[in-house]
This record gives sequence, C-alpha cells and structure tokens, in this order.
Amino acid sequence: MTEPLADRRIPAGDDYLSREELDAITPEGLIERTRALKPLVAERAASAERQRRPDDEVWNALRRSGYFYLYVPRRFGGLEFDPDTYISATLPIAEACPSTGWTACFAAEHNWLIAQLPEATQAEVWGRTPYVIAPSVAAPPGTATPVEGGYRLSGRWKWGTVVMHADWVLLNALEAREGAPPIVRMMLLPADQVRVIDTWHMAGMAATGSNDIVAEDVFVPAGYQFAVQPVRSGRGNGRALYGPGLYGSPMLPNLCVTASIPALGAARQAIALCGERLKNHVKMGSGNASVEKPAAQMRLARADLLARSAERTIRWAAKENLAIGEIDEPEQTTERIRLRAEIAIAVQQCVEAVRTCCEAVGSSVHALDNPMQRLLRDVQVMQSHIVYDLDVATELHGRALVGLPPNSLLL
Repeated sequence: MTEPLADRRIPAGDDYLSREELDAITPEGLIERTRALKPLVAERAASAERQRRPDDEVWNALRRSGYFYLYVPRRFGGLEFDPDTYISATLPIAEACPSTGWTACFAAEHNWLIAQLPEATQAEVWGRTPYVIAPSVAAPPGTATPVEGGYRLSGRWKWGTVVMHADWVLLNALEAREGAPPIVRMMLLPADQVRVIDTWHMAGMAATGSNDIVAEDVFVPAGYQFAVQPVRSGRGNGRALYGPGLYGSPMLPNLCVTASIPALGAARQAIALCGERLKNHVKMGSGNASVEKPAAQMRLARADLLARSAERTIRWAAKENLAIGEIDEPEQTTERIRLRAEIAIAVQQCVEAVRTCCEAVGSSVHALDNPMQRLLRDVQVMQSHIVYDLDVATELHGRALVGLPPNSLLL
C-alpha cells in the first residue's frame, strides 16, 4: 500500500531580502519585526494545528522579516546575531504559537549546521539560497555508503521538523567501518531529492508538520557532509573558519537552547492569558472575581516565578555554551552534560508553569477555542523530546559528579 505524501511547500526562492534591507536590520529591529508578527501567528495558530503544518502566510511573513538570516555568517551575507538576540526574536513567535515557534527556531538554528560544512560548500549553498530552510534529523540514522566522489545515502527518518517548507534537508547517517565504530555523518541534500511521508498526527505540536523523510540511494557529494563527532565539542569547520564563539560552540547545548525557547514562550503566554482570565472571571457560587482569590493569586505568582527562573537559565546557558567551547576534553563533556541537565530542568519549569496556569483558570481552559489548552498540549509533547528526559539528563550529570563516565552517546 502506497503511503500518502505530505503536501509540502518547497520555497520558490523569490522573496529573499536585498543587501540594503539586511544591512538595515539591527538586533533590536529584528526583535521588533517578530513582535509585530505575533498577532498574525496567534490568529493562525488554530488553523495551523488543523492543517498539521505551519501556516503558509505566517511562514512567508517570517521569511520577509529577516528572521531566518539570524545564524547565517556575515561572510556569506547573513546577520550572525548572538544567541540572546536569537532567543528574544523567537519568543514572540513561540508565545503566539509554540508549534510555529518550534519550527521557526529550528529552521533558523540549522544554518549553524551549514557553517560546519567545508567553506566551498557554504559558498555554494548560501549562494543558491541566502539562508537554508532544512530539517536536521538524527533518528533513526540512515546508511552512508562511500562511493567515488561522495556517498550513497538511504534511510527513513522520523521527527522531520521544518520539512514542510524546506529547500534542503540535513540527515544523519552511519558510515560503517570494519573493525571500528561507525562514523556519524550529517548529510545535506536538496529537498526535492527526498520523499516526505504524511505521518504527523499528534495530540500536541501538530502544527510543526514533523513528518517522516525518505531517501533512496541518493548521491551526496563528499563536500556536502561532515563528521558529527568534532562538531559536538565545537571543533568542526565552524571553528576553523570563524574562530571561537558562535560557530565554534558545542553542538548539543545549542540544540537544547533552541528546543527550550518554545516551551518558555508557551509559559509566558499562559501566564498572560491566565492573568487576563482572573481579572474578568467571576467564580461560580461566590459572586467574587477570581482575581480576588488568594489561591489564584498564588498560582499565577508561582507560574510567573517558574517562567522567570527558566528564562534566566536558558539565556545564561546560551552564553555559557560560547565559553565552554574553549574548554578541552574531558572537562568539556562534563560541562555539556551539566548544561543539558540545567536546560532540561528549565523546560520542566515551563511545563509546570503552563499546568499551574491551567489549574488556576478552571474547566474553561479545555474548550477547543481556548488557546490555553493548545499551549498545554504543545508543552506536554515538547517535554518528551529526548534532550529533556529529566531522568537521563540528571543521571548523566550525577555520574559526572562522582567521576563515572557518561552512559549515553547524546552528548
């Protein structure tokens, strides 16, 4: 039986910003641009969920905003803004629709991965598409078979966030070696060389459109891939080309920060909606406004403090990751493990903040036209991401504290 293909949109590439337009964008200006999009993103959140993909008009508006140039190096015409600007520019999108925020921030961040490819490849790719819209999919890994001039790539990958509007795809694959562990390679190929299978039917995060991706014996030139291991510690081509800092920072903490921003956005929006509801709601049987109820006040306060604590952790971790790229192994692995655990706890705080707000509001939160129920469902799916498995993250950190080696490859 033939599996249904997803109705994706490969960009036409006719809406890139001019050099003059990009030169005029400051970090503060980009943040203002994404804030201005928040009403549109919120308006389309419910329909995006029904369509199981980011809304096309919203996505096109994000393209025109300059947001996707965030992590493209200046050398190749990008903005190359710092992680704190990245967080601040993403939050308005994530507040309006965590699923759209999730998809957008991964699309922007994956240009960091392009910066790990050989310099000639970067010039070709960003010369063709001034920023890349690509999923980066690790599991389950495909197979990379060496051939003359490159590799033959085959596999089926799940969790293809960004694929519905992608012009490229980044796919993890294993190159088998006799008598040695396989090499994990990240492969870049045009989006029209893969099939996207319509599999994304989820209780939350539905609007991400994270469908399965299939590649069947696709040739990938040698220059369009990199070995993942050195990039994990910030020792890839990004450091060789651009020096320490953003492109020489360790890979996994960057992923953890990226995936935490939508959870923070959901928490902040839940707090705002909860506050509005409490001001205007009269509790049945009492005749008093809910805002006068101490328990409601305490719940709102607790949620606010949880979100504030999480935001401090996430922003600090993003900055700290730039510094730990300068630490050598094995000490750096210990620091990466700690950052992963800290951000995992921050995400749990965001989830707790959303739940607390929903408890304060009452049964009306579960009406399908109430955006809070979507926030709740979205964060519940978000927290299941592998890097936020709190048991795994804290076990790794605990092992490091007592001098035991890590028992996971996701470092």
